[in-house]
Amino acid sequence: MIKARDAAALRLAPLDTPTDLRADAVPKISGALNILLADMFALYLKTKNFHWHMSGPHFRDYHLLLDEQAEQIFATTDDMAERVRKIGGTTLRSIGHIGRLQRVLDNDAEFVTPWTCLPSCATTTSSWCRACARPTRSATSITTWPAPA
Repeated sequence: MIKARDAAALRLAPLDTPTDLRADAVPKISGALNILLADMFALYLKTKNFHWHMSGPHFRDYHLLLDEQAEQIFATTDDMAERVRKIGGTTLRSIGHIGRLQRVLDNDAEFVTPWTCLPSCATTTSSWCRACARPTRSATSITTWPAPA
C-alpha cells in the first residue's frame, strides 16, 4: 500500500515522456487540446441531456440521432487525451477542471423541446468544429522540428 508521503512524491514527479517537440510547444499544444477536450465533454453531456429529455411525435428518431451523436463525441475523447499524454503534456483531471476550461455553454433548462434543442445542438457542434481548426493552425507554427545538426 502506498503511504501518504510516497503518494505526495509521485504527484510531484516529472513526466518522463520523450518528445521531439520544442520545449515551448508541449504546453501550448496540450493547453489547446485540453480546452477542446473540455468542450467535447461539455458537448457530450449537452447532447445526452437533449437525448434524455426528448419528447414529441418524432421522439424515437431524435432520441436515436442524439444518442449516436453523443457516442461519436465520447469515442474521440480518449484518443485526444492520450495524444496530449503522448507528447508529454497532462490532461483533464476532474469535472471541475472541465468546467474551468469549457467554452461550450451548458443548457440547464428543465424542459427542452425538439425545435429548441436540435438547432442548439447543431449550432454548438458547428461552432465547436470551427474552434477545432484554430489550435491546428497554431500547432503548425510552434511544432517546427529542430534543424538537423
